[in-house]
Amino acid sequence: MRILLHRADGRTEPWLKDFSKYLPEAEFEIWHAGEKSQPCDYAVVWSPPEAMLPELAQVKAIFNTGAGVDALLRFGDAIPREIPIIRLGDAGMGLQMAEYVTHAVLRYFRRFDDYERQARAGIWAALPPYNREDFAIGVLGLGALGMRVIEALAPFGFPLRGWSRTEKRIDGVQCYQGLDGLDTFLRGSRVLVCMLPLTPETNNLIDRSNLGKLPAGAYVINVARGAHIAEPELLSLIKSGHIAAATLDVFRNEPLPAQHPFWQEPRITITPHISALTLRRESVQQIADKIRSFESGQPVADIVDRNLGY
Repeated sequence: MRILLHRADGRTEPWLKDFSKYLPEAEFEIWHAGEKSQPCDYAVVWSPPEAMLPELAQVKAIFNTGAGVDALLRFGDAIPREIPIIRLGDAGMGLQMAEYVTHAVLRYFRRFDDYERQARAGIWAALPPYNREDFAIGVLGLGALGMRVIEALAPFGFPLRGWSRTEKRIDGVQCYQGLDGLDTFLRGSRVLVCMLPLTPETNNLIDRSNLGKLPAGAYVINVARGAHIAEPELLSLIKSGHIAAATLDVFRNEPLPAQHPFWQEPRITITPHISALTLRRESVQQIADKIRSFESGQPVADIVDRNLGY
């Protein structure tokens, strides 16, 4: 078995070391631009370049070392549809995202962002607390990671709302689905948490129109993809006061350019795409198990539906 490995960050050595432990029967080849690779059975990649397409078009399956597959789906049918693209399942990302979102929600609910501003100004003053029953959390996207976030928030007693493309029923969560349900979902969500996959349908979904449907003084948390948000429109609504604040981990251009106006807006909290870091050993174990299942003709989880985009 021969596997082609590519990492956009170039850090392949630690991955090779872990694969030698969890998939010792495989031989690995590192993809290098301008060098012809030997034929391989599988590819393990993260954000591969277009120049890698000839090799990707010849493998049995492509394993993506992350949950989001938009960097592969942008190539369309240049990767033949009979070649399955297999994403990571949870692999430790769900817990990290739950931590991140819970921290952001509680920071806003307990008004720690306001207290931080007061502290910088030397102001000692208690602020009126928010009512829990008025602080509904709306989670856009009810896949595995979205569900992990909802489970983490449940013990705090907030009203929980969820939106998905198709109908779902979740105990303790008011669920909405499809474009028909989106307006009602937004109008009742004091905190909007974006957990969606990036598809043509979800690109720019969080625009001025949809942000304007949130209650005045709402909060936005994005841990999905930067392209979900119309960035200038979010900034405008924050400056107007309709959106109270935002916590953003992902952006259209990363690293976020130094001249980007988000840096100058104190009500926007910026983190450098760290809400759910890929845990290498857990990921390697999962990919190794999936490759063995694929080789033995057993069912493999997390195969991407290209029509849906996730």
